[in-house]
Amino acid sequence: MLLLIVEDDIDLAAAILDFLELEDIRSDHTDNGETALSLIRQHPYDVIVLDINLPRVSGLEICSVIRNEGNDVPVLMLTAMDTLKDKITGFEKGADDYLIKPFDMEELIIRCRVLAKRRSGQVTQMSVGPLVYKLENDAFYRDGKAIKISPIGMRILEVLMRASPSIVPREKLINDVWGDDAPDSNSLKVHLFNLRKQLDAGFSPKLLHTIPGKGIVLREESSL
Repeated sequence: MLLLIVEDDIDLAAAILDFLELEDIRSDHTDNGETALSLIRQHPYDVIVLDINLPRVSGLEICSVIRNEGNDVPVLMLTAMDTLKDKITGFEKGADDYLIKPFDMEELIIRCRVLAKRRSGQVTQMSVGPLVYKLENDAFYRDGKAIKISPIGMRILEVLMRASPSIVPREKLINDVWGDDAPDSNSLKVHLFNLRKQLDAGFSPKLLHTIPGKGIVLREESSL
């Protein structure tokens, strides 16, 4: 696991980091919301342990921002506020779990291990450059314009968006989209051909790319 600990109580943060080290769990730490957002955008964390009351940008704001950006990393909120109203607010902003201060370190580890096995279901949309996938109405938009895509094409795009900016090998893409009912090799080529016309024809920059010998990637040309 790779965790991000966002906690401005230095003593508590130090205690968490020491315990994680004993458990051989890698972690980064920051004490403010602005740096947290920067780190989240740079690294593929398995779980974010997020204090609510932070300087500059609150934990609730961080959670809301990353969900709107399409980041589905699980978030464990740390808070001293334990009312039902407080918890509901956190869940509405995109939190996946709550841990009330003070807490037992072993419970923190157990909850993180459970969360790390899944992605958050709190995401409302995903985006790669000018391409946006709104999960609530199952629709794709490029530069604000709705794009009509087949069900298989939508599944291909979802897999590529979740992996972006990483390359997805063809075998993995086929398995993630079709599972055990894998079609002949030409089917993926046909779907990718159609997706390129729908996503990139008349638009700039190009988003859908084939990397010879490696696989398929969805990202802007400038990041290739």
